[in-house]
Amino acid sequence: MKQSRGRVIDRLLHSDEPSIRWKVLVHVLGEDPHSTKIRELHEIIRASARVKALLANGKRRSEQEPKVYAKYRGAHWVLAALAEIGYPPGDESLLPMCHRVLRHWLSTSFYKEFESKSAVPKHRSAEGVPIIRGRYRRCASQQGSALYSLTALDLAQEGRQRLAERLLQWQWPDGGWNCDRNPKADTSSFMETLLPMRGLAAYGELSGDRTVREAALRASEVFLSRRLFKRRSDGKVIHPNFRMLHYPLYWHYDLLGGLKAMAEMGLIKDTRCEDALDLLERKELPNAGWPAEGRFYSLAATNEPDSVHGSHERVNWGGSGRSRMNEWITADALFVLRAAGRI
Repeated sequence: MKQSRGRVIDRLLHSDEPSIRWKVLVHVLGEDPHSTKIRELHEIIRASARVKALLANGKRRSEQEPKVYAKYRGAHWVLAALAEIGYPPGDESLLPMCHRVLRHWLSTSFYKEFESKSAVPKHRSAEGVPIIRGRYRRCASQQGSALYSLTALDLAQEGRQRLAERLLQWQWPDGGWNCDRNPKADTSSFMETLLPMRGLAAYGELSGDRTVREAALRASEVFLSRRLFKRRSDGKVIHPNFRMLHYPLYWHYDLLGGLKAMAEMGLIKDTRCEDALDLLERKELPNAGWPAEGRFYSLAATNEPDSVHGSHERVNWGGSGRSRMNEWITADALFVLRAAGRI
């Protein structure tokens, strides 16, 4: 291990943010996630200012309650955040929020389907999921994120099963998913495949469902066959954002998000991850740690009134800046490198 990495791990272990301490202890140092020490840390996370701010958005019961998918305050995003930061699993106080999310993503429109020979306008979504040239055109990142969140939080077992069933139904021949309604689209989307893959992988591991696990492995080929960020045809970068580091990703994609998924699935030592791992290591700061090179959120002004139409974050994820360490990205980068045997 580089000496600087040892220092940064020690720094993260003394972070004011308990979720950072949890990420490092469990994912980097290999602490038993069921140990007394980690259970106590879960409770500290539950009582943290970050969690209180997130739940203040997700648990409201008024006319001003954000819609389920309101970016980034709705219940969908609250559960997604809690699943990533070590919130204690099995907390039934979250069930009302879980049920709202499930009612939204398992509504009757997602059980209807219709075939079309041409592009279908989005306003026809209420009619069901379109099938164009034999492929379901569905933004599966939504159901995939919900599946991952509920699995990580160990809630709504029946709902998880139904979400997994929908994702299996919509999976494309190449292993992924795509909501592009252009009839010529025949390749899965990185953004629409990452979260369904993570959700199915987590649910498959927990449930032991072999079919689900195999579906997640097929999805991994969407990324591995492109070395996580490059075109297969010419080896060029697919999109500039894929090379950059962001936190949170929400429904987006970057190489760290891809590497993290590969580490979770036990695929990080596949040689096709090496280019992305090399690039991640090159992004390490001279004084240790990794930066957030961009971000997909903006912070709400402190005097901005709550609004069901707001699209800003209520919590700060460390901002962005190419010359300063972001604790969230650094913790995830260390997890990936440890899993890859590079620490």
